[in-house]
Amino acid sequence: MIAKHVPMRTLARSNFAELVSYLTDAQDKTERLGDIRVTNCAAATLPAVIGEVLATQRQNTRAAGDKTFHLLVSFRPGEAPEAATLQAIEARLAAGLGFAEHQRVSAVHHDTDNVHLHIAINKIHPERRTLHEPFQSYRTLADLCTTLEREYGLQTDNHVSRRSVAEGRAADMERHAGVESLLGWVRRVCLEDLLGAHSWAQLHQVLSDNGLVLRPRGNGLIVESRDGTRVKASTLARELSKPALEARLGPFEAPTEVLADGASDGPPSPSPAVGPHYSKAPVRLRIDTTALHVRYQAEQQRSSAQRSEALASARRRKLRAVDDARRANRLWRATIRVADGKGIDKRLLYAQASRALRERLAQIHTAYARERAVLYDGFRRRTWADWLKHEALQGNAEALAALRAREAAQGLTGNTLAGAGTGAGANVDPLGPGPDPVQDTVTKKGTILFRAGSSAVRDDGDRLQVSRTLTREGVKVALGLAMARYGGEITVCGTPEFKALVIRVAVDARFPLTFADPALEGRRQRLFTQETAHESTEHPERGRADRGRPRGAGARANRYGSRSDERSGDRPDENRAGAGVDAHARAAGKPHPGRAGGVPPPASRHRLRGLSELGVVRFAGGGEVLLPGDVPHHLEQRGAAPDHPLRRGVAGAGGLRAGRMTPAQRAAAGRYIAEREEKRQKGIDIPKHDLYDGRAGVIFFAGLRTVDGQSLALLRPGDAASSVRASGNAGAERGADVVLVLPVDAATARRLSRVPRGDAVSVSPHGTIQRTGGHSR
Repeated sequence: MIAKHVPMRTLARSNFAELVSYLTDAQDKTERLGDIRVTNCAAATLPAVIGEVLATQRQNTRAAGDKTFHLLVSFRPGEAPEAATLQAIEARLAAGLGFAEHQRVSAVHHDTDNVHLHIAINKIHPERRTLHEPFQSYRTLADLCTTLEREYGLQTDNHVSRRSVAEGRAADMERHAGVESLLGWVRRVCLEDLLGAHSWAQLHQVLSDNGLVLRPRGNGLIVESRDGTRVKASTLARELSKPALEARLGPFEAPTEVLADGASDGPPSPSPAVGPHYSKAPVRLRIDTTALHVRYQAEQQRSSAQRSEALASARRRKLRAVDDARRANRLWRATIRVADGKGIDKRLLYAQASRALRERLAQIHTAYARERAVLYDGFRRRTWADWLKHEALQGNAEALAALRAREAAQGLTGNTLAGAGTGAGANVDPLGPGPDPVQDTVTKKGTILFRAGSSAVRDDGDRLQVSRTLTREGVKVALGLAMARYGGEITVCGTPEFKALVIRVAVDARFPLTFADPALEGRRQRLFTQETAHESTEHPERGRADRGRPRGAGARANRYGSRSDERSGDRPDENRAGAGVDAHARAAGKPHPGRAGGVPPPASRHRLRGLSELGVVRFAGGGEVLLPGDVPHHLEQRGAAPDHPLRRGVAGAGGLRAGRMTPAQRAAAGRYIAEREEKRQKGIDIPKHDLYDGRAGVIFFAGLRTVDGQSLALLRPGDAASSVRASGNAGAERGADVVLVLPVDAATARRLSRVPRGDAVSVSPHGTIQRTGGHSR
């Protein structure tokens, strides 16, 4: 974590309103703006907050310095602290700088490779009206960052500065603008020769050979290039400072031949001498960008010429408008002069004419200023890095490669997907297209950001990262992009929740892929086999039709390719990866009519049909038997309804009410509920889980779990589960209110293991679970 004060070079540019407008501007990017937080302000809306802060600043009329403190907090690539952590970090930094009671506005930005937090602080105290300026804020920020990294488990950065201010500014220019500084160029080209010079003449000759000149400036020396760019000699190296050079070479001697015409203060004139010289060229990259830079310079020159022409045209229009206004005013005053009347009447008319002229001139100048701002914004001169970013957004592959070849570029970390081999894209279109990825922006390191609902997918050319909120939609988009770039074998890295969600989405969407990790691939195959077997049970005619077909990725592609759209809807992650999933939970978000004859028409649905209308199984030596899928679950003939009043509740038998649970059972149920709620809070599609509340009546069985050796029965309330059964889709199940967790003994667990999920069960007031339907064996 790095915290840095961003000072304004001129006081006139310090404006709290403009700073907040920049911080809270989304710039038509979904991934730019995160949480916005206002502190110590009474106003409710952002414009009112800005007005309140400006009013506070205006009450201090003595302060002549900058009244706004801009603090930037940047985190390492891959780090994305939660909102509560960011709020705590902001409060600690503000308090450490002495701004705990000051008004401030903060905004989180996600449009770069580093999540960063901007904080705009009003230096004027809202009550005392005094200006607070932290003394050597960089030292305080360094100590605070070290402490916060340790407390919140953040990656450690170096907070002890080993560079001077000039070196830091040169490094910032090279990193953000992508242009090599004079400091970096001299150190790369001729610093060793300068340090090895044994006389003033030899030192001046080395500088002259490289298009440089050494000049006295104040109490020291500066090195100046042909284009007038200057750098302090002591910044290049401490051995080149004036005291060090005079101690080694004797008193200072001016060069006998200089690049200028003898003037000591003016920049040297261009010399026709052939040899290396400094020019504001791009930073050296791993690829050749000569052709791109030539095109960049041509476009910048053309843009400057067009801007100059447009500004000149606007100025001519303004001058014509001013002349027209003055001419009209002269005619008006001449008319007043010859008109009848005298005294106060003419004075009023002259005053009215003067006021009208002033208002007209003010309108002309305002319109001209607005037009100039539009022209400057439209013909804005871009730096080399900004131009590459703009070209990459337009689809220029060379510009994108140049951005990714920068020295500062680092690989993505966290929840990532990559190719199992070299990482080269295989250009294989994934089967069953998911949501179309929408490109949001490109960072200066060449990372492409795609929008995927509330998630974002980042692509740096080597791997894909699912950032911010972890959702099924984002994982599905990432898997589709990974298959298109890397082929069918994918490497998954990240948290266990991310890996489980990737397996779940890959199986649900029927993606023909394999995972490089044998453990993940084994879980995917087991889950796919269980779902296939469950489908065969629910739709036997489909299972018989699919028998005999070969297994494997290719077979799955042929088998499920035509159904990828209808099977790719979101599904709740009710079970862990590798466990079976209820048929109702696996239903797609869109209605699936199935093939002809698979589902009865609406007029015949939920009614009794004749034996000839139903699917039957014929045994060779016996009669015909109805298939289980053709017997509605709610028909009474499936079994006799239990009569609980005729049964005595036996303590310890069957399930247990909340009041009769043992401490071990209560602890196991609480641990399971906490684990499911933690995943639900992270965005995974899981219904709310709660402890069994003692309700009696008919509810629906949702599965068994074993935690710490204790058996837990999962139950759904009758109204929510019946809505799931009636609608038959996952969307209805997500609408269920709660899943009740009831500890049961071993005998009840064995009995419930033979009950299909979704069947109705009854729970007595004593907590005994009894199946209400089905045929006993």
